[in-house]
This record gives sequence, C-alpha cells and structure tokens, in this order.
Amino acid sequence: MLIFRESVVLPDDWETTAEVIRETGRKVLGVSSGRRKEDKEAWWWNEEVQDSIQRKRLAKKKWDMDRTEENRQEYKELQHRVKREVSKAKQKAYDELYTRKSTTDAIFALRILMEKYRDGQRELHSVFVDLEKACDRVPREELWYCMRKSGVAEKYVRVVQDMYEGSRTVVRCAVGQTEEFNVQVGLHQGLALSPFLFAIVMDQLSEEVIQESP
Repeated sequence: MLIFRESVVLPDDWETTAEVIRETGRKVLGVSSGRRKEDKEAWWWNEEVQDSIQRKRLAKKKWDMDRTEENRQEYKELQHRVKREVSKAKQKAYDELYTRKSTTDAIFALRILMEKYRDGQRELHSVFVDLEKACDRVPREELWYCMRKSGVAEKYVRVVQDMYEGSRTVVRCAVGQTEEFNVQVGLHQGLALSPFLFAIVMDQLSEEVIQESP
C-alpha cells in the first residue's frame, strides 16, 4: 500500500506521462534540427571549428529552453560563424592536401637533373609512364619473360599462365552488355597478384636504363 504524505497531482493516462517525459528531455537535452547527415565528412575539422560547433549547440539548447528574441539572434549569429569557420578550415585542409600531393617537387628535381646533364654535355632520356594504362597493356609474353628473368620459379610462372589462359570479358553499359571476347593483353583487374606482377615488369624493363644521377 502506497501512502502519499503530500498532495501530488499524478498523470492519469499514458499520453500525459509521455508528454512530461518529452518536455523534460527537451529541457535537459535540447532539440536537434533533424537535418544532420550520417557519416558526415569531418576529417578536416580543426579546433576552431569544433569550438564554434560546441558554442552553436549550447546556443541552440538555450533557445529551445527559452525562446526569446535575444537567444534566437545569438543562435543565428553562431550559425553564420560556424559556416565561416567550416569554410575556412575546409579550404585550408584541401590546400595542404594538394600541396602534399602535387608534382611540383618532382618537376623541380627533374629540372635540376636536366641542368646537370646539360652542364656535363651528356644525354638524358626521360620516360613518363601512365601506370594505369600501362597495366592494361602489358603483353603476356613479356610478363612471362620478366618473371623468369627476375628468378621466379618455373612452376609459379606456369601457375600464372594457367590463370591467364583463355581469359574472357564483356563490356557493360547502360543499355546492356556486349558478347564475351578474349583478352590477350594486360593484367587482371582487381587481382591481388596484379600489382606484384606489374612491379616485376617495370623493374625488368627499367633495369638497364636506370643510372645514378651525376
């Protein structure tokens, strides 16, 4: 038996109880806008961005609890500030990424090498290879030759030859796919062994032309 020492008004149905729980949750936790995307790209967020987002969340929570004009203006200003900080941080991160991945250093090194050869009146032969296209154009006979020249055991050469024996493929597009046709050149795409085989071919083809720079 329950004894109430004070007069307390209890909710008389489930809807009222649920509304009390929701209202308490809004006051304690705040309300989300509901527009947040899953797996949001945030790898480039720095401390300034994270601090601005935290301030915006606190302002949103404050506005949900007390919807005054002052709180609304504060939340709107912090929204704009977050957008500016995000834009600046994203641009800075991409600039640093492009700087690390650019070919500026490689071109500068090649230019210095050309000048050294020119000063020494020596010939310099440069080869620029599109590795992706080269991988699709490796002659099969050249592959067997390079594997044997690299010291790969004959039984493994035969295994690879069996993997490429009678290889066929199709071309698929929006309107359908072509009939099967034989593939007699290039390495298998998506095969874990293909990068290793391509490295063997490149090492053997460039072995005789590689020289130390002056």
